[in-house]
Amino acid sequence: MQELELVIFDIAGTTVEDRGEVPEAFAHALAGQGIVLTPEQIKGVRGSSKRQAILRLIPPGPEQSRLAEEAYESFRAHLAERYASGGVRAMAGAELAFRALRKRGVRVALNTGFDRETTGLLLGALGWGDGMVDAVVCGDDVPRGRPAPYLIFHAMEATGASDVHRVANVGDTILDLQAASNAGVRWNIGVLSGAHDRELLEREPHTHLLASVAEVVTLFATI
Repeated sequence: MQELELVIFDIAGTTVEDRGEVPEAFAHALAGQGIVLTPEQIKGVRGSSKRQAILRLIPPGPEQSRLAEEAYESFRAHLAERYASGGVRAMAGAELAFRALRKRGVRVALNTGFDRETTGLLLGALGWGDGMVDAVVCGDDVPRGRPAPYLIFHAMEATGASDVHRVANVGDTILDLQAASNAGVRWNIGVLSGAHDRELLEREPHTHLLASVAEVVTLFATI
């Protein structure tokens, strides 16, 4: 693990179980604006900044920004309600992976298309407080979400990592893989535990596809 300096993990679908809360909240928010989304449209925005995705789906016009903000607030409220009523569960093996990597001197960061407030609610429900990871980067910390590489670069900045060739990125969506490719990280790892299946992920740039985050530590122990 001497060559590995930082592993960046996505949250929903990668390190946190995704039981449909995010797509349901997204569809609910847009339905409030009279926009009915197909399953393919929802799948297409998985991994993206939710604020930016909603703005793109609101028809252009003088009210676009206001309506998009209303829809985004509805998304946040509905998601918070779902998490509060249904609970939040870490993906099996996620916490073990964090501890094992950090024990070996590898820094660990989380990144997400959620805003800081929603992310805080999620991490609080999981009990992932200070000391669980080295940094958390949210969608409102960067000018553009995935597939732009800024979430990854900001995580590197926050953890003091300076060489993309010593960085791994782990996510469950095609946008995670595209962002990692755009950032130029050495290990671009897709997991099959979340939004997108093997057929979709195989079409995108990647170095490895794993069943879940539980296999990350084993991967780095063998390469």
